[in-house]
Amino acid sequence: MDTQTWDALVASMKNAYTADLAQGRAPRPVIMPLVRGELVGLVWLRPAETGEDAMTAIVELSNVAAAAGADEVVLAWDTENVATECGLPVVGPAPCLNLVHATKDGHVLHQLPCTHQPLASTPKGSTPEGSTPEVPDAVEPRWLPAPPPQPGGELAPPIQAALTYSFTPLDLDHPSPFGVTVLLMEDDGYAVHLTDSFAL
Repeated sequence: MDTQTWDALVASMKNAYTADLAQGRAPRPVIMPLVRGELVGLVWLRPAETGEDAMTAIVELSNVAAAAGADEVVLAWDTENVATECGLPVVGPAPCLNLVHATKDGHVLHQLPCTHQPLASTPKGSTPEGSTPEVPDAVEPRWLPAPPPQPGGELAPPIQAALTYSFTPLDLDHPSPFGVTVLLMEDDGYAVHLTDSFAL
């Protein structure tokens, strides 16, 4: 993946993270598979119950990457959200937007720690341009200095499993394994946004 693509993905994930927090929502994990440097699309986690279901849902993010024959993936998640949803200890700085860039040969963890500040609210009934009506629990990230990228950095078990399975070919007896995988993922509640090159 070239630097321009990486920078665009990081900026996109920071914007999505900020938008979720502004709506009072916990940012959901998202996987971005790439084939020969070209982005396949983005797949956001389906609604999941805390515990085993959340861990399974995160691992299943790998399905589209595996079906597409991805040679690289980027996975983004919030440290606290994944720990809470999966019932796991918090590993690393929190709150923190994590991005891991992986190939079948290994991964590099990029951490973007932040603090959550209450979002400047607007009076009820007043929504000046560029602002939103008051949302309970709305916060915005204040980004802190990022530590250096960590080759082989420690990952939560479901994140590590999702990376591993992203490069494990799916055994699907179907004329269009990629298409059927995308449709099954959408049926399960994952939000799948494919780029034009890979659109069904």
